[in-house]
Amino acid sequence: MNAFKTNDSKREEFRKYLEKAGVMDALTRVLVGLYEEPEKPNNALDFLRQNLNATGPETADVEALKLEVTELRQKCEQLQEENNDLKARLQQLEPTAEPDNPDN
Repeated sequence: MNAFKTNDSKREEFRKYLEKAGVMDALTRVLVGLYEEPEKPNNALDFLRQNLNATGPETADVEALKLEVTELRQKCEQLQEENNDLKARLQQLEPTAEPDNPDN
């Protein structure tokens, strides 16, 4: 009987922790949203993930950042190629060190 009370008290403590952290409210809000959806999504778990992540970055922000990263990578590659070309041209234009020739 004591083990039963210990488990109940642990559950109650955990429930209070979840309530205090706002987890219960967030889960309830998302589950109610899912319940009220006129057309239920094919993947309920994805729906929960998307709606629980409401405080995370906006999808549009993430997409804009991905696009910016792609553009910056392309620019970096372009600049690296330009740098390599300029180094090659510089080597061609620099006078080469000629060994001392006593005949001249």
